[in-house]
Amino acid sequence: MDNLKKTRRQYHIRLLIAFFISGVLPLAVYIGIKKTVGLHNDYYGSAIALALVLLMSLFMASILARSLITPLKTLWELIISYSPQSNVQQPKIETLKIGREMVANLSMQVFKLASAADTNQQAQSAQLISLSNDFVANKLPLPLFVLDASETIIFANTPASDYVGMPNKDIIGKNFYMVMDMSFPSENTLDHWLKEVTVNTATASTSWERVKLNVLDNHPTRLFDLAAFYNKDNPNHYETMLVLFDHTKQYSQDDQAISFVALSVHELRTPLTLLRGYIEALDDELDTKNSNDPELKKFMENMRATAQQLTAFVNNILNVARVNNDQLELELHEENWAEILNSAVNAIRLRAKVRGIEIETTIAPDLPTVGVDRLSIYEVISNLIDNAIKYSGESKTIKIESHLNNDGMVETNVQDFGLGISSSIMPNLFTKFYRDHRNRSQIGGTGLGLYLSKAIVDAHGGVIWVRSTIGKGSIFGFTLIPFTQLAEEIKNSDNKDIVRGAHGWIKNHSLYRR
Repeated sequence: MDNLKKTRRQYHIRLLIAFFISGVLPLAVYIGIKKTVGLHNDYYGSAIALALVLLMSLFMASILARSLITPLKTLWELIISYSPQSNVQQPKIETLKIGREMVANLSMQVFKLASAADTNQQAQSAQLISLSNDFVANKLPLPLFVLDASETIIFANTPASDYVGMPNKDIIGKNFYMVMDMSFPSENTLDHWLKEVTVNTATASTSWERVKLNVLDNHPTRLFDLAAFYNKDNPNHYETMLVLFDHTKQYSQDDQAISFVALSVHELRTPLTLLRGYIEALDDELDTKNSNDPELKKFMENMRATAQQLTAFVNNILNVARVNNDQLELELHEENWAEILNSAVNAIRLRAKVRGIEIETTIAPDLPTVGVDRLSIYEVISNLIDNAIKYSGESKTIKIESHLNNDGMVETNVQDFGLGISSSIMPNLFTKFYRDHRNRSQIGGTGLGLYLSKAIVDAHGGVIWVRSTIGKGSIFGFTLIPFTQLAEEIKNSDNKDIVRGAHGWIKNHSLYRR
């Protein structure tokens, strides 16, 4: 503050001198000219005096402007000279006649701030580097990746580099998606999650199961669970931390088990087809002989229902194997949904009748046609009704209802009034092999029907869900897209069929976001 007062005093003195000179000097010149020349006309004298004042003012203003701006110019050159890429040389403060002490003091403060900023940047860099020496990060037996705000990998521990089969030096500094070519079992991928949390939250965490890592150069394919933690604007730039939990052996065994069972079950198709043929032939023979034996008719109904159930089981196993191997392709065609639904219900009605269960069907009139693969959508309907039959308990009614919902989708619901499902297990119902532990010993099943149904409905562009209350029953519903909405897809394709895969893996973005 003393420097500021001193500078102000220096400016004050200079301004007083300037004003004095610009006022007195023209007057003195004017008087001298008047005496010498002997001017007696006041008009000419006033004009000469005014001209002298203007000239002197311009002269003094130029000198004052240069004098007053010199300290500011010196300070500006000092600040610019501190820039790392500046070519400006530091000015000599000692040459200043006004504000020397103030400029020197301010330049010292600027230097301190610049030094502090450099120190802070170096400290942050040191902290980033120190993560490479962090005991916990490096000794963690699980693969760990740390990403910055641009999703660039700034740290990967040794297990991480071993897991992807790449040297650590080839991982650091690359975009995460260039290193990790992942596939997810649903549309909720890591990239999709990060897009949401970076906009809506400051911190967030989540996890995924059965993530698949596609690797190159004969490195084995990996299957793992992924946990993610997001921390927006982290001061150390550790914005996203990812930990991988390898389950390759377990998940591969599940897939191999399905492949083995599918291979075994495939051999059942021929004798099963023959068995169903014999049952139909025997049934026709009884009709021809007009047999009225109720017990014999009951036996035939049970045989037909059991053959249907076994056929559904075989189809489920084989199609799940195709889904796992990305070999199940669906051809969507324009179909009358009421006809398909009634046909599928009639095909399974016998199985319900054997259990003493009546199926009630309500289909809204004038439903739009839908784009479906007839055989695969039969399986969805069959699986949902079969589940309703199994879990109806003492209830003897199943209701099936279809209508056009508020979103313009054809919605179908299968409702039973039986055991119901606990809310704690509903999130896992559509997971492969999952079954309710409370009744798995009393009620048969593979845990694949709902998994396959979800894969097929997803491939149709629809959504499947469940609502349930313990002791009151469950409602399984799914939607299908009206064919008119799929027409554009046909127009943009090279043929008249809509072919879609029912494979569950949803590939993460391989091309990284900028």
